[in-house]
Amino acid sequence: MRSLSILLVDDDKIERLKFKKVCQEVSFKSNIFEAKDGETALALLDNCTTPFDLIISDLNMPRMNGFEFLATLKKNSKFKNIPIVIMSTSQNKVDLDKCYEFAISGYFTKPLQFSEYSKSVIFLLEYWNKASLSVRTNAS
Repeated sequence: MRSLSILLVDDDKIERLKFKKVCQEVSFKSNIFEAKDGETALALLDNCTTPFDLIISDLNMPRMNGFEFLATLKKNSKFKNIPIVIMSTSQNKVDLDKCYEFAISGYFTKPLQFSEYSKSVIFLLEYWNKASLSVRTNAS
């Protein structure tokens, strides 16, 4: 498995720690950059010299929430093609539909139990590792 460059956007420090813990437990090779809200994430994107393979974002965040972050990303030609997966506690169909209007690549609800959370994150990482690898292979 190659290393993925991931931008994790979530205001909850515990959620960011859980994500990194799952990556470490399964020895998933990744460069995880963290942002506590959309504004911080945009600053990281602007200053990063290498592109991210994947952005994983929460919806409910202070300053700039997930919807505002998505809207800003999709308006910027430099960032609009980075795959974005929403990882949220929201099970609201209106939220889901609104996210897909921004052409997100996936949406999953954060499970409450760590074992289920871990399974979801592992599935997500394995999927994007394979998808990203096939896109880069086909583009070469």
